[in-house]
Amino acid sequence: MKLVIQIPCYDEEETLAATLNDLPKQIPGIDEIETLVINDGSRDRTTEVALDWGVDHIVLFARNKGLARAFLAGLDVALDNGADIIVNTDADGQYQGRDIAALVAPVLAGKADIVIGERPIDDTADFSWMKKKLQHIGSYAVRLASATDIPDAPSGFRAISRDAALKLNVVNDYSYTLETIVQAGREKIPMTSVKIHTNPATRKSRLASSTWRYVRTSMLTILRAYLVYKPLKAFGFVSLFPMIPGILLLIRFLFFYFTTGGGGHVQSLILACTLIIIGFITWMIGVLGDAVSANRKILQDVQYHERKVYYSRNKDGEAVLREKSRIYYR
Repeated sequence: MKLVIQIPCYDEEETLAATLNDLPKQIPGIDEIETLVINDGSRDRTTEVALDWGVDHIVLFARNKGLARAFLAGLDVALDNGADIIVNTDADGQYQGRDIAALVAPVLAGKADIVIGERPIDDTADFSWMKKKLQHIGSYAVRLASATDIPDAPSGFRAISRDAALKLNVVNDYSYTLETIVQAGREKIPMTSVKIHTNPATRKSRLASSTWRYVRTSMLTILRAYLVYKPLKAFGFVSLFPMIPGILLLIRFLFFYFTTGGGGHVQSLILACTLIIIGFITWMIGVLGDAVSANRKILQDVQYHERKVYYSRNKDGEAVLREKSRIYYR
């Protein structure tokens, strides 16, 4: 059983070594542990620190592409190197390496394919009252969109089985955390969470320049992910807003038409027809989206099997021996 611990990095020369030193050397049930650093276009000595420490694999981006792209690149390299389980952690030392054993335990036991680390949000001194509330609200929105019970959706500390990693896709450039939970929930990928510990913050988050920008981007990410997987339900709900007033206005017009001849109420008829047409068009968009969604499921299934065959060459022992600190340029 091989575990690859991947660490997306952007200008992390000051904290990367400490994060790497904190990683476990042995875990019950794991035969081999490798480290993978994804350098997302850093402008400092992040790569040199990783090389000096002796990480097994390094992915280099020529420019900053964002956390989501870095995460996917890490999955690609980890799978290509025969990972059975992939753990994603942050380079800033927020998460504690000793919790990785608890994180991979449900995967090893066959109880889940994705395990999310649940941070003690309410007890985290670095989080303001507002941030704590927003974290809870955001996680609640993800639970609704994904039909799961994951309590800490934005947590980047997670373990992913090989099979789940072959299925995951991320289409936004912002972050993988929310979208992958919605996808996993809607695709019925077994998922759970475990309580973890965190360290005091070493720096401010670089994911968003402000809290409100983070909230806005997160909500758009959740909405788009939900529309991808449940378009008919989403657009069907939206269509009710013009459809119901339109039907009520039409009933009102018909009442006056049959009781008083309808004189002076033509405007109600025009508005009612307009609203009903808008509602119908909105519903039809949902129908078309549902057809596209069905096609997407077929394409995802094809992609999954292609990935499985492509990455299996290393699992079958056909790959050549690799040198320490193999570098991948992206």
